[in-house]
Amino acid sequence: MSQTPAFHGSDLERVASYYHLPKDEIICFSANVNPLGFPEHTAGLVCQHFSELMTHYPDRDYSGLKKAVGDYCHVPPEYVLVGNGSTELISLLIQYSGKKKAVQAGPSYSEYERELRLAGISYTTWFPKKESLFRPDVGELLSFLTSCGADFLILCNPNNPTACALSTDEISVLLQGCLERGVFVMIDETYAEFADREVSAMPLTASFPNLMVIRGISKFFAAPGLRLGYGASGSHDFLDHVKKYQNPWSVNSVAAFAGEHLFFEKEFIAKSKALISGERARMIQGLSKIPSLFVYPSDSNFLLVEILDSSVTASDLFDHLIRQKLMIRDCSSFEGLGNRFFRFCLMLPEQNSLLLEAVHSFFSGKS
Repeated sequence: MSQTPAFHGSDLERVASYYHLPKDEIICFSANVNPLGFPEHTAGLVCQHFSELMTHYPDRDYSGLKKAVGDYCHVPPEYVLVGNGSTELISLLIQYSGKKKAVQAGPSYSEYERELRLAGISYTTWFPKKESLFRPDVGELLSFLTSCGADFLILCNPNNPTACALSTDEISVLLQGCLERGVFVMIDETYAEFADREVSAMPLTASFPNLMVIRGISKFFAAPGLRLGYGASGSHDFLDHVKKYQNPWSVNSVAAFAGEHLFFEKEFIAKSKALISGERARMIQGLSKIPSLFVYPSDSNFLLVEILDSSVTASDLFDHLIRQKLMIRDCSSFEGLGNRFFRFCLMLPEQNSLLLEAVHSFFSGKS
């Protein structure tokens, strides 16, 4: 059994060093970034205006950026908050929420726990049932919130790493239940744009003052380096409270300018959705033919897969694939998952085919 160290999804440099591989030759299936890359039209505009952007402060109120976000998300610009990546907004919301007892739906992103600890907020994790394919049951979640006296709920929708999501209608029921219980809800929608169905809570911001929705451009728009996050809430008091503690000019001029144009990249958006939708269906079908694997349903640009063969771990598979310069995510570090779960994001068709063939070959050798 492999003793490979646990790597984070973005640990490309560490992986390359450990396996003595050229970093540029590794196909990274673990970072969950849109394989189409940053939209060329916006990239060209940024280059064209780069010198001007570098010599001017950004608009302190980010009026143009907030309008672009509002148009994209179909919410009023005054509902919008922008920041230095979704991570800053998550940190601001948690640090200055004034909440005492949080519940996060797991298994999920470790940054939530880090921020809760820094804020001194006690927390517990509620795990959906594996038998329900990790899909949250709204009634069970509401009962859990009541039983532990929570006043804060953190939900990643679609969730990472399980890839499942509640529909917009289900979220509405959850929010109403939380409103009645005095629970504020933070929903991280980092992957919502990859879904084929309506899973966003953005349309609900006007109806529920106990809601903050957070997104970023790192994954769908393939721009983790720009560090641009945005969120929306219908609670002006809450937004004003968070803004009070936010550093001025937290979004740099280049990121703000790019954001004003990214959200109007209609051709890129449509092409991305079509690519992910088609490859998701193809990869689920292909992997489901392997008896040793169970592929969980996905509303995102990545798939969670369970290894059913008790003699094989995700670390074994990771080690086998990385030697072929294919990097997946061993999910053993996620609380609530064992050492036989792995995750990979959908890349370009030819890259996905390489991964599919390599996984087929690995398990064929085990039979």
